[in-house]
Amino acid sequence: MSLFQVNDKGVVRVHGHLDRETLSKNWWPTLSTSEKSMLEGQGQCTFDLAEVERVDSAGLAWLINAIRDGRQNNIEVKLTDAPEKLIKLAKISDVDTLLPVE
Repeated sequence: MSLFQVNDKGVVRVHGHLDRETLSKNWWPTLSTSEKSMLEGQGQCTFDLAEVERVDSAGLAWLINAIRDGRQNNIEVKLTDAPEKLIKLAKISDVDTLLPVE
C-alpha cells in the first residue's frame, strides 16, 4: 500500500507513518504523469493528514518539499487535519510559517 493517494479533486490523502522509515522519495517525483497534469490543471491540492498515525522530522521535511514542489509547478498546496505533533515539531524547528495549515 502506498503512503498517499491522489483523487481527481486534488486531494492527497496521506495515511500511516510519515517518518524516516517510510519515506525514501519526495512526493512530486513519485506522481504519475496523469496525476501531475491533473494537479497542474487544477492549480491547487490539499494534503489531508487526518489518517497520519506518526510523524517525525523526515515527515516534516517531506511535507515542506511537497509544498516547494507544488509551488514550482504553480500548484497551491494546503494542509488539513494536521496532527498536533506535526504542528509542534514545525514550531520547534521554526518552520511552522512554511506550512499552509487550514
